[in-house]
Amino acid sequence: MKKVSHVKGEFPSQLIDAKIKELGDWRGEMLARIRALIKQADPEVVEEVKWIKPSNPLGTAVWSHGGLICTGEVYKNAVKMTFPKGASLDDPSGLFNSCREGNTRRAIDFHEGDKVDEEALKTLVRAAAELKITSKRT
Repeated sequence: MKKVSHVKGEFPSQLIDAKIKELGDWRGEMLARIRALIKQADPEVVEEVKWIKPSNPLGTAVWSHGGLICTGEVYKNAVKMTFPKGASLDDPSGLFNSCREGNTRRAIDFHEGDKVDEEALKTLVRAAAELKITSKRT
């Protein structure tokens, strides 16, 4: 597995654009929507692409601000938004519906036709960014 932020002269945002276009279905639309909400929630977020491998040549979308905030992984039946420090975040809206048993990570699986609580998701992204920024200061 290769951990990179760009490949063959392409910038991360272009790789994410390519992934969305390649999917060409509800998963691409959902990834694009999640991406837009992340950028609205934290305009200073940095897009990266990591974990490029033969089975995933366009890699995994990653958003950082002072450290990794969340990832956007695409599977056959879901788009998974994983927060590496999700267990440390308040989730009053109950968005986390995956990886809830772990001590650190939490995730949200979006399925075809799911309604996204945009305000709650943006609040969660802001909290994850603030957690990273604050932990970096200490």
